[in-house]
Amino acid sequence: MWSALVGGWQLNGVFSAYTGTPFTVTSAGTSLNAPGNSQVADLVKPRVEKLGGVGSGRSYFDPFAFRSVTEPRFGTAGLRILRGPGFVQLDGGLFRDLYARERWRLQFRAEAFNVTNTPHFGSPGANVSNMILNPDGSIRSLGGYTEITTASGERQFRFALRFSF
Repeated sequence: MWSALVGGWQLNGVFSAYTGTPFTVTSAGTSLNAPGNSQVADLVKPRVEKLGGVGSGRSYFDPFAFRSVTEPRFGTAGLRILRGPGFVQLDGGLFRDLYARERWRLQFRAEAFNVTNTPHFGSPGANVSNMILNPDGSIRSLGGYTEITTASGERQFRFALRFSF
């Protein structure tokens, strides 16, 4: 009797891990005087430190590693030199086939997406011109620059019955 209830289940899973999406730190293109072109920021530090902050007012990377371009020239930072947060997800499924007659089959399915409920953060704001500094050089407001303000990927469950004949 127990083997009829406990036996016949199938379990599967998919684990995914990706690096973050590459992005470019930009600057306001006003001084560039080249309509239709975008402006990259000036890179002022040899290494951009990843701070890992998430949320409003917290920097994901060092905000002082870049500077706005205020002269009629292109910035010195390269394209797509930084990466946003990575992506990790575990999905799982539990299945069982029940046979009613020779040609009829009922399958119970329980699936879970993002079993570990790991958030998938968006890329940080990348326009250095949004940052406002105090007269002493400290940050008054990041204005979205270096801040991660979006997330997705909540845990989801799905249950289903599949009838085949």
